[in-house]
Amino acid sequence: MEPTDKKDTDSFSQKISVKEKRILKSQREKKESVWSGIGMFGMVGWSVAVPTLLGAALGIWLDKTYAKSFSWTLTFLLLGLIGGCLIAWNWISKEHKNMNNDKEE
Repeated sequence: MEPTDKKDTDSFSQKISVKEKRILKSQREKKESVWSGIGMFGMVGWSVAVPTLLGAALGIWLDKTYAKSFSWTLTFLLLGLIGGCLIAWNWISKEHKNMNNDKEE
């Protein structure tokens, strides 16, 4: 076997390896649809709405039970909103990292 034949064989093997990895990766990846995108918006919305509403409900109960010069409702409404935004931001950043990790592979 001549040196050029071995070099050609190695190059061919590398091309086949790259194509095989690409095919396996495409089989592993889940196909994203329009509905999954809409579902993602829904998850973000619920992750903000639920803590906000829970905070408002807790605030209303505290206003009825322990009346103060400030509004418990507004306080916990804002805390729930901030908490929900942090949850949504954390969830979106994890999804973004997962998408970028898949692209790099």
